[in-house]
Parts: sequence; C-alpha cells; structure tokens
Amino acid sequence: MIKIIAKLIVAENKIEDFKAAAQNLIQKSREEEGNVFYTLNVSTTDPCLMVFVECWKDEAAVASHNSAEHFTSILPQLVDMCTENPVIELYEEIL
Repeated sequence: MIKIIAKLIVAENKIEDFKAAAQNLIQKSREEEGNVFYTLNVSTTDPCLMVFVECWKDEAAVASHNSAEHFTSILPQLVDMCTENPVIELYEEIL
C-alpha cells in the first residue's frame, strides 16, 4: 500500500473555495480503481493548513490517479488558492 500525505497552506480568504473544489476531487478519487481511502483534513491549530491523506493499493494506482483528468484539472486550482507550494510525501506501508 502507498500512503500520500499532501500538505497545503490555503489563503485565509480561499478556505471555503478550496474545500468546495476539493470535494469534487475527493469524490472522483474515491471512485478510482486502487483507491483505499482519500480524505481532506484541517489542522486543529491552523485553519489554513489542509492535509490530504490518501491510501492507494500500489504504485500503478498512484500513477493512474496522477494522470486522471479530475486530478490534473482540479489540483492546479487548489494550488492556486495556496500561499506556498504544497509538500507531498509518499510512504510505503511496512506493517
């Protein structure tokens, strides 16, 4: 299993727009073959810090997701609402 943690700092005046755009991404991503889960989370101490937590069956599922139309069209919109570049980390489940 591959886990993805994507941290984004959203501009304060764009939080609601970000959540609305993310909802479409989340819904379509959850329907993809190989998706185990896909969630959006907000920091308990900073309302501008949003974190996607994803789990994919394997690297092929991640690659397919990264090239999916909904991902390639929505992600740039989300990044445009941020004050800095996202930090994206991939993890491989070991236990």
